[in-house]
Amino acid sequence: MKRSVAVLSIVLATVALLFAQNSNTTAPSSRTRTVDPKPTPPPKTATKAANPAASPSPQTPKRNTTTTTAPSTGVLAAFDKIIEGVRRANVDLATNGYWNSSALILFNYNGTVTRGWQQMRQNREASYPEMEDVKLEIRDKHVVMLGRDGALVTCLWTQNQTFRGQPDSATGRMTLVFKRVGTEWKAVHLHTSPDNPDTTRIPPSEKPTP
Repeated sequence: MKRSVAVLSIVLATVALLFAQNSNTTAPSSRTRTVDPKPTPPPKTATKAANPAASPSPQTPKRNTTTTTAPSTGVLAAFDKIIEGVRRANVDLATNGYWNSSALILFNYNGTVTRGWQQMRQNREASYPEMEDVKLEIRDKHVVMLGRDGALVTCLWTQNQTFRGQPDSATGRMTLVFKRVGTEWKAVHLHTSPDNPDTTRIPPSEKPTP
């Protein structure tokens, strides 16, 4: 009986020992492992592309510019040259404003027709020496460009002067056609008419043939 109790005690002790070993193996450890946290990397700063509109750009050097004269300015200058020639009774100044060609045609204030630059100059050479104290007023002057090489100038005029020693005055209208000849503007046609034509003012070269 004692032997049986002893054997049983040994068996129980052995079972208890095994149970204790299993408990040590499977039970979770109560120790907590402390791990230092990894340092957080600093946030990346996004680099924005430079705004070309906001960035000051170097100033572009100014280029040398050439001022182009408007065509109508040259036409009016040629017209004024002819008018000034009449005011001064200056044959050269007045005739040089016209196209030096036999194709030049002028419809005169006295109803006659002058054909060619040479005939026009001869008429001026005959009449201008008899003119004094010329006052020529131009009104309602208009210029119309006909392409880049042609132009039309219209106006009303009043002319007061002493002609052959006598007071003389007239009013009327005038049209000149200009064209570009080389680098200059020249009158290629004149049509002038007075409000009250004077037949005594017809140059001898243009009087009707009897």
